[in-house]
Amino acid sequence: MTLKPFVLVATLLFMTAAAAQAHTPLCSCFDNGDNTITCEGGFSDGSSASGVAMRVQAADGSILMEGAMDADSTYTFTRPKGDFTVIFDAGEGHVIEVPSRNIVL
Repeated sequence: MTLKPFVLVATLLFMTAAAAQAHTPLCSCFDNGDNTITCEGGFSDGSSASGVAMRVQAADGSILMEGAMDADSTYTFTRPKGDFTVIFDAGEGHVIEVPSRNIVL
């Protein structure tokens, strides 16, 4: 057995593991005090969340509004009445849900 195939396989496994851990989604939301909510997003490797899909979902599961993070990786919307959940959806394994009870002034 030559060392070359082993090194190749080990290198690929290392790169895959590093890539999987380097891109954790981050999202937090806060109440602006003027009946609007702003959410800020990004990734643990420092990359932008610009263009990431955002949804505001009612307690019954219906979609109240949809949009995307802007160029500054923020999303601002009018606060809905009742309980809701903000969903940051950057794809499979990169979804964050922020319940309205966790959004404070």
